[in-house]
Amino acid sequence: MRLATLLLVLVALPLPAASADEEVRANYLLACRGCHLADGSGVPPEVPSLKNTLSQFTASPEGRSYLVRVPGASQSRLNDAQLAEVINWVLTEFNADTLPDAFVPFTASEVTLARKQILADPVRLRLSLAEGSALE
Repeated sequence: MRLATLLLVLVALPLPAASADEEVRANYLLACRGCHLADGSGVPPEVPSLKNTLSQFTASPEGRSYLVRVPGASQSRLNDAQLAEVINWVLTEFNADTLPDAFVPFTASEVTLARKQILADPVRLRLSLAEGSALE
């Protein structure tokens, strides 16, 4: 009887809540790992690495929009706030050494606006942005 009571008490106890960072990492793994590896690696040029390669895109509106509009991000099941959190996590987790001091985190409203614009050729736009002139 005591064992049954103990088991009922243990089952009724709430599980510890995941930290915000753990939730964002889980969302990254669920939404992004289909193309990028858990460590942010990719298979260039179609699937670029996320490691120390994205900071340059945070400096311009076109580059920021690109980061939201890549198909795996914009078409994920994440809501706009979650996607903003994942993008910010990717930038601070995999690009911390190269982020500018003036980095401004993405917001849900910025993601909402960018997601409305379809990105037909992400590889071409990425190369264009890397060269310094947006094609779209």
